[in-house]
Amino acid sequence: MFGPLTTLLAVIGLASLSAGGIAYALLYGRIQTENTAEKRLEFIQGKAKAAPSGRTADPTRRRKSVQDTLKELEDAQRAKAKQSKAPPLATRMTQAGLNWTKRTFWMVSVIVGLIFVAGSWSFGAPIYLAAALGVVGFFGVPRWYVNFRRKRRIRKFVDEFANAIDVIVRGVKAGLPLNDCIKIIANEAAEPVKSEFRQISETQALGLTLSDAVARLPDRVPTPEANFFAIVIAIQQRAGGNLAEALGNLSRVLRERKKMKGKISAMAMEAKASAYIIGALPGTVMVLVWLTSPSYIALLFTEPLGHLILVGSAIWMTTGILMMRKMIHFDF
Repeated sequence: MFGPLTTLLAVIGLASLSAGGIAYALLYGRIQTENTAEKRLEFIQGKAKAAPSGRTADPTRRRKSVQDTLKELEDAQRAKAKQSKAPPLATRMTQAGLNWTKRTFWMVSVIVGLIFVAGSWSFGAPIYLAAALGVVGFFGVPRWYVNFRRKRRIRKFVDEFANAIDVIVRGVKAGLPLNDCIKIIANEAAEPVKSEFRQISETQALGLTLSDAVARLPDRVPTPEANFFAIVIAIQQRAGGNLAEALGNLSRVLRERKKMKGKISAMAMEAKASAYIIGALPGTVMVLVWLTSPSYIALLFTEPLGHLILVGSAIWMTTGILMMRKMIHFDF
């Protein structure tokens, strides 16, 4: 029915189909493996393209968190700065390390005022001079004592604070938790750092977070060093980061500030010596005149005009000493 040419073409077609089927059967595994490899390669390339955006998003979020934390801390510091210019009496007594209440303070003021009045009256001072000295003893001396204790305590805290930061840095590098480092300082540091860090540890034990407990430190010790420490702890607690490196930088800054303070004090020592000499000259001259010619200077203490001269001289000398103190005092 079919011619020889048709039969030949059919045989060739069947042979080609058979050869293609045999080749496909033999190469199917390799083709499938290549397809799987291509799909896996495309999948890996897609993840590699998406990974950089994720890595850049994480530092962006951390930077955003740090900026928000700094803004909150800056607003809080501004509010505290307005209050720290004239802190209440109770706050000043707390910063001075005194456990006095307001009632105790006023009782001490009354006692000191009475002592001044009785002492001046016993030495034969006029009634108005005794009253003036009583006012000075009531209002001036107790507040001067509180401010003196406050400045001395803050100075001791600043001198010891850098060593406490170094203890935290070494402890964190050694693998200790930050809370354990604070407890070590609370047990072994010198005062007043010891009592301040003990209060941080006790406050945290009552349920406050570490950042909130440390944030109260600048209220008790109003220094830039305490503010720096509170800011570093707050940022680390909210945004993370290398705490040992941050506190190491803080310790280095504190020690550099201490060195700068020493340099400024050395440079201002000549001006301070001149001010001390000028301020001490009137009193020294008066004592020398009293020792050599008592009758010559006795008129200042026996005559009413002499009393007015002494009061005016005291006022002018106090004004001059305060102005010289303002000129030689460097705030840094």
